[in-house]
Amino acid sequence: MQIVIIGSGVAGVSFAEKYRALSPDDDVTLVTRERDGYYSRPLLSRGFTMADIEQAIILKPFDKLRESNINVLCGVDVTAINRSDKSIDITGASQEQTLHYDKLILAQGSSAFIPPPYRPYEKLFFCLNSLVDLKALRQFRQDFLNQNQRPNWAIVGGGLIGCEVASDLAVAGDDVTLFHASDRLMERQLVAEDSALLQKVLQDSGVKVLLNQAVKEFTKENDKVGVKTDVTVEFDGLLVACGFKPRTELAERAGLETGRGIKVNQQLQTSDESIYALGDVAELPNGKLYAFILPIRNQALWLAEFLAGQKQGDWTPPVFTPKAKVHGFEAAHPYNV
Repeated sequence: MQIVIIGSGVAGVSFAEKYRALSPDDDVTLVTRERDGYYSRPLLSRGFTMADIEQAIILKPFDKLRESNINVLCGVDVTAINRSDKSIDITGASQEQTLHYDKLILAQGSSAFIPPPYRPYEKLFFCLNSLVDLKALRQFRQDFLNQNQRPNWAIVGGGLIGCEVASDLAVAGDDVTLFHASDRLMERQLVAEDSALLQKVLQDSGVKVLLNQAVKEFTKENDKVGVKTDVTVEFDGLLVACGFKPRTELAERAGLETGRGIKVNQQLQTSDESIYALGDVAELPNGKLYAFILPIRNQALWLAEFLAGQKQGDWTPPVFTPKAKVHGFEAAHPYNV
């Protein structure tokens, strides 16, 4: 059997390794646009205080996966899913080719969500969704450090990623202002009491927290980028952290059922019986996306066992407790998931 996996995050790699261990005679191919290897996405938001982060974040080079008889095609993009003949079209490394599958696993994860009003200004700000993004941010910051200066940052978005990055940059010694549209931080995940504690922890670390902020536009003058609310304030660097968007475009073009994510049943199967989805992109029948490491890995291992004939029944989410990686913060109540 030919198994093709799109995506090299925790979902795709965990599935590939588990399935290979259970089914040594099947062909397993993993296709990814990444080039640096299999890395820990949760560590991206610690990218300014961790020593040697660009090496430490790599969990496994792609060559290690190849040694396990997993065919890894890296630095390539999937341009189409052809359901009629069970194939995908890929492009990269100056060539195009078609791969055939018996089972296709969609594990592309998510991209940074950019609110529509901000999209005309994309060249003015950073996002943090990949190791490539982190390297760009670190290089930008290093240019200031090389001149014995510290950049002054604006972060738009007081959700999980915005708070984590604000914390890490502040602890690293930079000036940080956090703009958030709501009246409290991480309002989707935390009860009000913990939001207040989080705000205090961030402020104590040096972050300037601005709530109830309607950011209207961004401006650029000389080397400064402006954040416009009722007034315009200038900064050296700007990061937009307004959540994530599952990468559903391929599935949509292929005619698969989608909602917030790619719709799957309790066996993680899409509306096409030969195609499955895992992780950030998989929308379960209850409408939920389980975009946290523990349930994603659990999905991947379960599906590998299911497709290898080792498991029956339905996938059910494990009990898990997400945590914000904010220096010095510990929530007193369970997170909403």
